[in-house]
Amino acid sequence: MPLRKAKQKQERFTPFLFLSPAILFFCCFILFPLIGAFGYSLITWDFFTQPKFVGLDNYGKLFKDPIALEAVKNTFIFTIASIVTHVGLGLILAVAVNRRIPKFFAYIIRTVFFFPFLLSWSATSIIWSFGLDPTFGVIDFYAGKVGFPQATLISSTWALPTLIMIDLWKTLGFAFIVILAGIQAIPSEISEAARVDGASGLRLFWNITFPLCTPAIFFVSVTAFIGAFQIFEPMYIMTRGGPDNATLSIVQYLHMSAFRNFDIGYGAVISVAIFIVVLIVTLTQFKFAKRWVHEG
Repeated sequence: MPLRKAKQKQERFTPFLFLSPAILFFCCFILFPLIGAFGYSLITWDFFTQPKFVGLDNYGKLFKDPIALEAVKNTFIFTIASIVTHVGLGLILAVAVNRRIPKFFAYIIRTVFFFPFLLSWSATSIIWSFGLDPTFGVIDFYAGKVGFPQATLISSTWALPTLIMIDLWKTLGFAFIVILAGIQAIPSEISEAARVDGASGLRLFWNITFPLCTPAIFFVSVTAFIGAFQIFEPMYIMTRGGPDNATLSIVQYLHMSAFRNFDIGYGAVISVAIFIVVLIVTLTQFKFAKRWVHEG
């Protein structure tokens, strides 16, 4: 009997043993830093003097900060544009490639659109910075020749749309491949049965293809929001948040507050605010997903 109880205790402990690497990773890189951020948000500290407890004063400062509000506005514009363009164009490309075209051309299209996603944001930002340089940039030069705006990175009107287009160029391939995988996972028997019943191509798309690939679309929309709302590298490398804070993102403002202005408490408040916004929007996406995402 004691041996049996010992074996039962060992069986209860075994799953936690297998989960321990993931639990350790979660605690070290997510849970403890999050708790630390909440703690730092209640103090004011500049690295050089003693930390001073200020309670919720940093949170009140955030809501009165016009630069923070502008950074939030820029970030939401960038995020909404990213979700719409990635889901829309990713779906169009996936449907087009899924049609009966030669496998060689389908492979070329997948490679061309997915390759930029493999580049780091640092490399992408440097490449586009040189290409769009108003003095010697090749892309900027030929854009002017065909009537497009020039010197867009130093224009308060065109800087943010330019970064949105660069983000689309870099990350569209991910959305395209995920949605394509969702479409190709649809059983061919369903589409064939609909064609036999006389369904047109458009009706086939709206009644079968789109509903059955909504899980992939939902996944793309969630990941696109999380990635776009935390965008940092292109703004920091290409525009430094300018001109006139036109491209300042909330994560870049966090970096400026904490590591340029040496206001650790205020930077922690911004990080907490980012976490709360991402959490609320993601949970909202999951809640409303039940209304339009096909299950089964």
